[in-house]
Amino acid sequence: QVQLVESGGGLVQAGGSLRLSCVASGRAFSSYAMGWFRQAPGKEREFVSAITPSPGTTYNADSVKGRFTISRDIGKNTVYLQMNSLKPEDTAVYYCAAGLWIRAYSRASEYVYWGQGTQVTVSS
Repeated sequence: QVQLVESGGGLVQAGGSLRLSCVASGRAFSSYAMGWFRQAPGKEREFVSAITPSPGTTYNADSVKGRFTISRDIGKNTVYLQMNSLKPEDTAVYYCAAGLWIRAYSRASEYVYWGQGTQVTVSS
């Protein structure tokens, strides 16, 4: 069993930055692939970024490439999402997710554990 707790969301102006954190409790954190997804009002949940177990290969949605960076600190059981050059269209609830044996990192159904989400609002 893995529990995920996100933090770091908030209100920021367009062009600004935020860093989201997701702390995982439970065993074998390093064995899990970790992902970030987001859901805006009236829209479906969409993939943002993912990082694999060692060697920590990362994947990013085209909409955030060059702006967002996912990373993980195994010793702290934490995965981060550094978000730069934020745009109003990045406004959403951001969710952290964990899963094993993931075949498609952008597919939400592949992830077993989910956090409660953290709100990110970008004003224009």
